[in-house]
Amino acid sequence: MTKLFAKLFITGATGYIGGDALYAVANTYPDLEITALVRSSDKGAKVAAQYPQVRLVYGDLGSSALLTEEASKADIVLHCANCDHVGAAKAIIAGLAKQTKPTYMLHISGAANLCFEDWMEGTYGVKREKVYDDWDGIGEVTSLPDYAPHRNVEKLILAAGDNSGGRVRTAIVCPPCIYGPGRGPDNQMSVQVYEYVKATLKRRKGFIINKGTNYWTESHVQDISALFLALVTSAMSPDGGNATWNKEGYYFTESGEFTWGDVGRNIAKVAFDQKLINTADVDVVNNNQANQIWGGASFLWATNSRSKAIRANKLLGWTPKQKSVNDLLPQIIEDEAKAQGLIKGHAQLAAGQGKTGVPRHQEL
Repeated sequence: MTKLFAKLFITGATGYIGGDALYAVANTYPDLEITALVRSSDKGAKVAAQYPQVRLVYGDLGSSALLTEEASKADIVLHCANCDHVGAAKAIIAGLAKQTKPTYMLHISGAANLCFEDWMEGTYGVKREKVYDDWDGIGEVTSLPDYAPHRNVEKLILAAGDNSGGRVRTAIVCPPCIYGPGRGPDNQMSVQVYEYVKATLKRRKGFIINKGTNYWTESHVQDISALFLALVTSAMSPDGGNATWNKEGYYFTESGEFTWGDVGRNIAKVAFDQKLINTADVDVVNNNQANQIWGGASFLWATNSRSKAIRANKLLGWTPKQKSVNDLLPQIIEDEAKAQGLIKGHAQLAAGQGKTGVPRHQEL
């Protein structure tokens, strides 16, 4: 029997991940008392329009006193804002630790933390064999080198249980390349694949970085929210439910893996099929050239981040259910083409112009 806790505090409610997680939790538990941190009245209005029952507090991740105060009144904190903000993590843990009963902190991280070898050694666009898992390999995952991305905040989260005398129970959710339409009140779009599509359409030709044989795993944002929901449900259950917390409270999400070379070639093929570029061929660029195309290219499209999501399935029955990134590429590319003005709107189509803005008979 689930015991419904009274209060949940969320950061990142207008963000891509946090907004979708809020959608999943608020719609599943409409009686849950939710407080959301927002930066401005404009952001607050967007949350209020979708969730009039949500209480709003105004501040940012630097508002340490506010974060500590709100965490001290919450049973669960869903921390979906900047995963690298040390001060915010400390303030939330401090607030939760003030309580005498068990409290829960669900923290978003990111599988860029698994790219540290490529980053440190300057290897881009080549395959690495190492695959991390959150079950048999949990100790390795929770003891990555201090120079790995996100590691400084992850260490704070992992140590919160011991440092609070067991009062704070934590879980880290670590997604890989995220994609898919969000359902939140503001930002509903991710970065990695979307910026790759944007760069391809802007340069009017596809590209891959070096060999393009480097691997990442993928996860639809709505599958990530399903895991957050399962963890919230466990947190509302007696003694934390079926989830593991603190030192073994680490959960990858993934629904398979791909190479970025295949993604680059697929983007070019689909864009060519949609008559947005003139060839399905791709250029091969090195990491320096890629960074000139887009500033984060070598790290986000040419490193390896390979993981297996075992813990969530074994303990919580979590399984990914959404479409793959490859299945969604045609829609992602069409949406970006509209944003760049490469595909015309309904008024021009009604006037007899084709999708690319020329008369239909000239498209054929």
